[in-house]
Amino acid sequence: MPTATFARSRRRLFLRHAHPISAWTRWATTPAVLVPLWRRRWSAAIPVAAWMAINPIVTPPVTDDHAFATRAMLGEEEWTTDPRADRGLIALNVVGSACLAAAGLAAWRRRRLPMTVGVAGSMIITLLSWRGYAQLYDRGDRSALPLPTE
Repeated sequence: MPTATFARSRRRLFLRHAHPISAWTRWATTPAVLVPLWRRRWSAAIPVAAWMAINPIVTPPVTDDHAFATRAMLGEEEWTTDPRADRGLIALNVVGSACLAAAGLAAWRRRRLPMTVGVAGSMIITLLSWRGYAQLYDRGDRSALPLPTE
């Protein structure tokens, strides 16, 4: 059971990450995680890691849950508190991670086609996961996840 401070911090982070700009730009930059492996320069990981870290911080918190990406991220937040709520999402996450790992290995070996197929597979699986998270969010009790008011 997370502490109240941890839960509040997670909530603040997810409210920003749930902004469609944050969610979609992180998704679109997934291939960037392969650049350090392809180039074999760990210094190339610094801007990628920095982007992934600051992305949900620089976007504003969401004010409504109309956007698909917003509902997906808020559903993911809900799912992280109880992954057993949808075991199919666990399987999707495993497959997506395996695709990205295969893409990373292919990038290290500088095999363009397997790398591209792996990262594309990972991104497709991510979208399928998002659909599952959004459905979980849509089925849930929205009063438990209040959005900030302006």
